[in-house]
Amino acid sequence: MPDDTQDVISGGHLVAKALKAEGVDRIYTLCGGHIIDIYDGCVDEGIEVVDVRHEQVAAHAADGYARITGKPGCAVVTAGPGTTDAVTGVANAFRAESPMLLIGGQGAHTQHKMGSLQDLPHVDMMTPITKFAASVPDTARAADMVSMAFRECYHGAPGPSFLEIPRDVLDAKVPAEKARVPQAGAYRASTRSAGDPEAVEKLADLLVHAEKPAILLGSQVWTTRATEAAVELVRTLNVPAYMNGAGRGTLPPGDPHHFQLSRRYAFSNADVIVIVGTPFDFRMGYGKRLSPEATVVQIDLDYRTVGKNRDIDLGIVGDAGLVLKSVTEAASGRLNGGASKRKEWLDELRAAEQTALDKRLPQLRSDASPIHPYRLVSEINDFLTEDSVYIGDGGDIVTFSGQVVQPKSPGHWMDPGPLGTLGVGVPFVLAAKQARPDKEVVALFGDGAFSLTGWDFETLVRYDLPFVGIVGNNSSMNQIRYGQAAKYGKERERVGNTLGDVPYDRFARMLGGHGEEVRDPADIGPALRRARESGKPSLINVWVDPDAYAPGTMNQTMYK
Repeated sequence: MPDDTQDVISGGHLVAKALKAEGVDRIYTLCGGHIIDIYDGCVDEGIEVVDVRHEQVAAHAADGYARITGKPGCAVVTAGPGTTDAVTGVANAFRAESPMLLIGGQGAHTQHKMGSLQDLPHVDMMTPITKFAASVPDTARAADMVSMAFRECYHGAPGPSFLEIPRDVLDAKVPAEKARVPQAGAYRASTRSAGDPEAVEKLADLLVHAEKPAILLGSQVWTTRATEAAVELVRTLNVPAYMNGAGRGTLPPGDPHHFQLSRRYAFSNADVIVIVGTPFDFRMGYGKRLSPEATVVQIDLDYRTVGKNRDIDLGIVGDAGLVLKSVTEAASGRLNGGASKRKEWLDELRAAEQTALDKRLPQLRSDASPIHPYRLVSEINDFLTEDSVYIGDGGDIVTFSGQVVQPKSPGHWMDPGPLGTLGVGVPFVLAAKQARPDKEVVALFGDGAFSLTGWDFETLVRYDLPFVGIVGNNSSMNQIRYGQAAKYGKERERVGNTLGDVPYDRFARMLGGHGEEVRDPADIGPALRRARESGKPSLINVWVDPDAYAPGTMNQTMYK
C-alpha cells in the first residue's frame, strides 16, 4: 500500500487524464456505481459529463460526436445492462467506421466469477463488433490502456473500441510515478497513406483517357476530410460525381459536377467508375449495379474492403484525400483536351437527372392530404441553409429524403450508416449541437424511429439545445408494412407494424420544447420557420400518407 507521503492517483483519474490527452472534451453517460470515479476525474480535468436517459443514446452520441468533430467520441456506462444497452450504438459505429471508445464498468476482481452485481462477459460480447476490446488488469495501466484503445480505433478504417474496468481497479489508488500516462500527440502515428504510387499513376492515366468516367464519393471522403481534394479532382478532370453517406455535401447543389438522380444510368453506361470510401455492400447491390464493361477502381482505407463482393480492375488502399490529390497532380498537364471532350457525357447525365426530376415533380409539389412524403422532404430541402446539419432517422420516410434532400456543405449529412439502426436521431442531434453550437440542426424522424430514443428529447431541453425536428407520422413501421403486403397480401400487411396515432407535437411541449401539428402541406414551410425561430428543441408532427412508399423501399431485395 502506498504511504501517505507519496502522490497517488486513482484509476478513474488516470482514465480522465488519458481522455484529456486524446482531446476528448465531453463524455456521454448514464450513471452507475461502477464508474463514478471516472466522473470525479473528468471534473478535475475539465471534461464535461453529459448524462442521458439510455445507454444506447450515450453510445450513439459518442458516434455522432466523432463524425461531426473528427475526434473520437467517448461513452461511459455501468456494468451489465448498462453495457448491453450500449451494444447497438457500438455496433452502429462499427459498420459506419466511426471512431469511439465505450468504457464499461465491471465487478471487482476479488469477486470474479462469484456472481457480483451486473457481472457479464463484456469483452467476449464486444469483441466481434469492435476493433479492440479488453479488460484493464491493473490500476497503473488504466491511462495506458485507454490510449491503446484509441490507437486501435484508427487501425485501417476507423471504428469503435471497448474497455472494461473492474470496480476495484478503477477505485484503487497507485503511486503516480508507477502509472504510465501517455502524452498528447506522442502515442499515435499518422495513419494517412497516399497509396501505391504506381496504382495512383495508373488511375490518373485511366481518367485522362476515359470518355465517360464517373466517381462515387462515399463516407470516407468526409472521414478523411478529403473534400478539397475530391472537389479539385472532379473539376480539374471534369468528372461527374455522385455522393452517398457522409460524403453527401462534398459538392454543393447546383455545382455542374454534382449529380444525384442519374446514378444508376451513369453506372450502367460509364467506361471508368471510381468508388471512393464505400464498400460493395447492399447499398451498392454488392457491386452488381456497375456495368460489367466498365473499368472499376476502388479506393478505401481498409485493404479487406477492396475487391470484396466484386472483382475490380484497380484497387488502392489509402487515405481518400491524399490519394485523390495525388491522382489530380499526376493527371494535370496531360489532359490533352480530354476533360473538355466530356461535355457531351455530362450533358447526357444532366438530361437523365431532369427526366427523373420531371417524373417526380407532381409528388414534390403535391397538395394532397394526407401529405405525400415527397412534398414533406421537398419542403425540408428548401428550408436547409449552408449551416444546416441534416440528420435522417427512420425507414421509409428517410428513404424518401435520400433522393431529395441535398446538404449544402460537407459534413452536414448524418444517417446511421449501413447497419440501418433506428433511434440515432436524438443522440446525433445531441452530439451535433454540442459539438457545433453555431450550426442549425434539422432532423427528420420516422414515428417508429423516434419512439426508440425519443425520451432523450428531454436531455436536449435540459441542456438547452435548440433544433428543428420533424416527425413524418404515418402511424406505421411503413417500410416493413410494404414488404409484408408484397409477400403475404394486403390482408396480412398490418401484422406487427402498426403504431398508435401519437401527437408528437404535444410530447415535445410536455417536455418543455416547441411543438406543432401539420395536416395541410401549405403549412409545412411556415411551421419549419416557426420552429427555427422558437429557439427551442422542436417537433413538428406531420401526418403523411401511409399508402405512399419510397421507390427505395419497393426495390429492396429482401421483398423480392
